[in-house]
Amino acid sequence: MEVGADGVAIITINNPPLNLLSVDVMFSLKENTEEALQRDDVKAIVITGSNGKFSGGFDVTAFGRKVKLEKPGFFSIDIITDTIEAGRKPLVAAINGPALGGGLEIALACHARISTSSAQLGLPELRYGILPGFGGTQRLPRLVGIPKALEMMLMSKLVNGYRAQSSGLVDALAATEELVDTARSWALDIYNCKKPWVPSLYRTDKLEPLGEARSMFNFARLLAQKQTPNLRHPLVCIDVIEEGVVSGPRVGLLKESEALLELRQSDTCKSLVHFFFAQRGTAKVPGISDLGLVPRKVNKVAVVGGGLMGSGIATELILSKYPVTLKEVDKKFLTAGIDRIKANLQSRIKKGNMTLKELGENLSLLNGVLDYESFSDMDMVIEAVSEDIPSKQQIFADLEKYCPQHCIFASNTSTINLKLICERTNSHDRIVGVHFFSPDHVMQLLEIVRTETTSSQVIVDLLNVGKKMKKTPIVVGNCTGFAVNRMIYPYTQAALMLVEHGADIYQIDQAVTKFGMPMGPFRMMDLVGFKVAIAGGIQFIENFPERSYKSMLVSVKLEDNPGGETTSKGFYIYDNKGKAIPDPEVLNYIDKARSITGVTIDSEIMKLSDQDKVEMMLFPVVNEACRLLEEGIIVKASDLDVAAVMGMGFPAYRGAWCMLSPSYKMMLAVLELHSSPIVVFFFFHFPDASSSLIAVFFFFHFPDASNSRIDQMMKIIVGDEPQLTIIRQLHYL
Repeated sequence: MEVGADGVAIITINNPPLNLLSVDVMFSLKENTEEALQRDDVKAIVITGSNGKFSGGFDVTAFGRKVKLEKPGFFSIDIITDTIEAGRKPLVAAINGPALGGGLEIALACHARISTSSAQLGLPELRYGILPGFGGTQRLPRLVGIPKALEMMLMSKLVNGYRAQSSGLVDALAATEELVDTARSWALDIYNCKKPWVPSLYRTDKLEPLGEARSMFNFARLLAQKQTPNLRHPLVCIDVIEEGVVSGPRVGLLKESEALLELRQSDTCKSLVHFFFAQRGTAKVPGISDLGLVPRKVNKVAVVGGGLMGSGIATELILSKYPVTLKEVDKKFLTAGIDRIKANLQSRIKKGNMTLKELGENLSLLNGVLDYESFSDMDMVIEAVSEDIPSKQQIFADLEKYCPQHCIFASNTSTINLKLICERTNSHDRIVGVHFFSPDHVMQLLEIVRTETTSSQVIVDLLNVGKKMKKTPIVVGNCTGFAVNRMIYPYTQAALMLVEHGADIYQIDQAVTKFGMPMGPFRMMDLVGFKVAIAGGIQFIENFPERSYKSMLVSVKLEDNPGGETTSKGFYIYDNKGKAIPDPEVLNYIDKARSITGVTIDSEIMKLSDQDKVEMMLFPVVNEACRLLEEGIIVKASDLDVAAVMGMGFPAYRGAWCMLSPSYKMMLAVLELHSSPIVVFFFFHFPDASSSLIAVFFFFHFPDASNSRIDQMMKIIVGDEPQLTIIRQLHYL
């Protein structure tokens, strides 16, 4: 704390790099505020953050842990409300950089807020399975109104300084270099009664009438139940906000504190916090990021192939301010590719995310060519043509002739082993996979695929490029399907197996979406297209025949309709608005597939519950995930969680994807084996040098089934004779 000659005390939150809050920081803030309030030479107080950052909020590492406090609401009531907001001297927040979570809640308790236009303000606590716990549920609605407050909290939406001022969240904007001085003047104006002094907690001018407010809360509940039906904490947050509006803010603060203590111990909170750190830890790659290598500067990038993926990748590169050269085989394809990029950029104008001036600046970074003559100064080339091995091999052979020695050769293949792609080149040390996911502007995951010969420098360079593109990169080893598609294949195969044995396609998709996935496996196959689905499936079957289920259903559909969603008909029919409608003719295709493979309907499969279907599709995926660890394709189990959530759509709130040790819940499941109609077998895999046991997560529904039936079912999931023997023995026992 520093006190100026004008009588304004400047209290600076100083806990770099983001000035995160902790128990110690909060106690220090309380002590400094109390000292300033007691000193006769202090007229007013300004609270700010060091190094241009107000506060990134409470340290997330504390979420999910028990914190011993004197009483519930100690931070929100004793410090934020009764010390800061109830202080006898004006307090003004000077906000620059992030003011998130508890950081913003401190600012909300001040008597005024001055911000820079580029500051980021928000209450993102719901991302972590909790709710704002320092009074944000009570003060934000009183500053911006109930609808805006609900939007910011339930969607974890951040706003910049301009939008914060227009909504009433901040009182004025100031340039960075004038921020603290402007806040000092504002605080002195409050002291001299030139500006109003109204505690945020007791403002009512922005609150809607009670009847109207109740309707808003009810609508918000319906929306939350529709969008996040498996999550409880959004509903708890709405209840807490409503309690404050109906019963008064002090009552609301107490309910907020009680709810926070409960939610932070929930499995949802622990799971979301786990994913938060897993996502931020993907760039730490043992043996790569710890070598001290500095990323080389990538100035110019070329993309070979202007189709859907190539144009999407080029768009993302341009938005990241990389000059891009798009190469195509003829003028027609080149024009189509450039038009796709223009359309991608223009769509941002319609959404208000880009101006016409910015559009022109971005398009100036794009150049189209029909040959490799201009590739002599490229720093990186990304091949994004269709999944055809000879075509890719020829492209890389040509690149080696025209590109400089330092140029990185990257392939956007989603499935093909890189060893096949680089067979006709000698530059194996600079060949790498960069698997972008479609649609590229939505999917933020990036698989960086390394071979045994890919240099560490190239990986470091790609991690930096991914960061600039605002992607979440995971480094994976080279194999068919890499990480995400290796896990997707058994998922879709299990779904096809269930359908051919009698389960309903649409009930499977409904069960999966009810579980929390964004779409079911058959809706997903429509989205990617049957040709892509078959190409990937063939790769998996050829490389992993011992654990593949060879369904003919997609092939039968492809014979009649090659598209999927792009042709308005796949497993679903799509209307002119893109809405998916069940197709009654799909049963004919299923019957035809059964006749080819000789599969018959199983009445017991038809009786499976939704949970049973989901588990039968996900257990083989977990099994494949453990194989990825065993083979060293994935180095860290947390990277598998990121791959599953961001690549497959697995709900992050469901918890860790890859179980590496038995939990008490699983032990209880085993103890209940003999009394349960569902027999659950858990074989845990500990991926280390001394163990080669492949993990099997499988549940078998029919304790009276014959050994031949066990073989039939387990072959799909396991495909390993020694494990089949173990399962037969357990079943016999």
